[in-house]
Amino acid sequence: MSTTISVGDDTAPDPTPAVNPRAAWRAADSAEGNGVLTGVRVLDLSRVLAGPYCAQTLADHGAEVIKVEAPSGDETRGWGPPFVDDDTSSAYYNSLNHSKENICLDLRTDEGRAVLADLLAGADVVIENFKAGTMARWGFDYETVLAERHPGLVYCRITGFGVDGPMGGLPGYDAVLQSFGGLMSINGYPDGSPLRVGVPIVDIVAANMAVSGILLALLARERSGRGQLVDMTLLDSVISLLHPHAANWIAGGGIPQRTGDFHPTVVPYQVFPARDGDFFVSAANDRQFRSLVQTLGVAHLANDPRFASNKDRYAHRETLAATLGERIAEHDRADLAARLEAAGVPASSVNTIDEALTSAQVRHRGLFLETDTYRGVGVPISLSDAGHRPPRPAAARGAHTGEVLEAMGYGAERLASLRTAGVFGEA
Repeated sequence: MSTTISVGDDTAPDPTPAVNPRAAWRAADSAEGNGVLTGVRVLDLSRVLAGPYCAQTLADHGAEVIKVEAPSGDETRGWGPPFVDDDTSSAYYNSLNHSKENICLDLRTDEGRAVLADLLAGADVVIENFKAGTMARWGFDYETVLAERHPGLVYCRITGFGVDGPMGGLPGYDAVLQSFGGLMSINGYPDGSPLRVGVPIVDIVAANMAVSGILLALLARERSGRGQLVDMTLLDSVISLLHPHAANWIAGGGIPQRTGDFHPTVVPYQVFPARDGDFFVSAANDRQFRSLVQTLGVAHLANDPRFASNKDRYAHRETLAATLGERIAEHDRADLAARLEAAGVPASSVNTIDEALTSAQVRHRGLFLETDTYRGVGVPISLSDAGHRPPRPAAARGAHTGEVLEAMGYGAERLASLRTAGVFGEA
């Protein structure tokens, strides 16, 4: 039976010996061949995007992940259409939560937080993105409670702006951070409005940086025996994305402006209309430029003093773009891509999402999978000497609550009591 802790009681005892917290992660010690993180126990207390995606990435590489979901559910389950699983969960949610166990706990209750205390005692890594101060209010502040109680714990906290400073504690949303962090100001066309990047890029980058931070902390734990706080914010993420605009402003003082599909410093590096759709070309050095114009049948442009170097091409970019555009419009995308590839010029059709996912190379790399049990994006990190876990579909809310707690030693009477009290989201 678990020992109930009082909220804010820093001296509350650990779970009684009858409970084996590490047994919650049932496959952690027996799983083999899932990746380099096999045996690592991750407690995912997060919701929406950055935290769940971080935990999913760890699961892809072998970590055993238990997601704790509130009775109301992670709100992204409703972010559709499209929906899957008989319209009970969105594609949005499922793409961020595969390969996890799922338990439902009402952490607003004393009983729910007592179960959480048991889970925390067995975890190697915790990921949470609650509103700043929530865990402390529940009696689980990392710095003053968990670091002492569980010194080996790696605790990843993801917030919008951090927990201190002039904006500490404010909530964070991807588009708001794109705006606040300057990213939106450089995305779009000069004569148009600032544009949000078409994917939640701040959240995604924050998730990947959180993975890096967790792995660094686990490496440090191997040396010191102690875990530590990984303090990740969406603000950190968006500021890290501003290259080369931040570097240009620091060096030159000019405020970067929107340039549409033009590169801020490299010419040509943009989208052109081909005969059958949009086509991207990059000629980032003089050799590539010579090969480009030769392939397009305008080799004389390489000797034109207006286009002799990138600096010159930048000064005459509109004239050059117009000339190249006329030639590119005469070609089909696939044919031109093959010819430029042979000439050593980076170029590609601007593929739609379905074209990208079903392309031969994407399938070859295992980045789009269609199996009997899983249809979706694959694992994007490959290691030569270690495999990864084949993704399995996201679980229903609370699908593993009973199994997980039974494995820890919760008896039938205790489970029934918690269920009757609504701790599992069902009265």
